[in-house]
Amino acid sequence: MAIKIKHLEHYAIAVNDLARSLNFYHDILGLGILPRPNFDFEGAWLDCGNGMSLHLIAQVDTAPIFSGSRHLHFAFAVDDLMATKEILIGAGIVIAKDIKPRPDGVLQMFIQDPDGYFLELTELYI
Repeated sequence: MAIKIKHLEHYAIAVNDLARSLNFYHDILGLGILPRPNFDFEGAWLDCGNGMSLHLIAQVDTAPIFSGSRHLHFAFAVDDLMATKEILIGAGIVIAKDIKPRPDGVLQMFIQDPDGYFLELTELYI
C-alpha cells in the first residue's frame, strides 16, 4: 500500500544571517511573513503562495544540524499520520523522529530518504 501525499507543504533551509535572509526573501522578493510556532530556535516562515511556504532556520554555527526538524528538509501533508507511520514501518523505513506535536499542536514525523535527506510528514490542513 502506498502513502497518498496531498501536497508539498514547505521546504526548509538553514541560513547564516536571519535578518539578511528576511531582507532578501521578504523585502526584495516580496514573500509575506507567516505566523510561526514558538520553537526553541530562531527562524521565519514565508508565504510562497498556493499553500506552500519557505522555512528559514537560523544556523548558529557552521556545524551540520541533525536533529530532524532543524536539518534541511521538505514536508509533505498527508491525511492520516498514524496510518502513514504504519505503512512506512511495514516498508522497513526508519522513523527518524516519532510523531510529536509542534509548539502549535500540529502533528509531525520525520523520516530520511535513501540519501539521508530529511522529510517531514504532517497532518497540517490548509
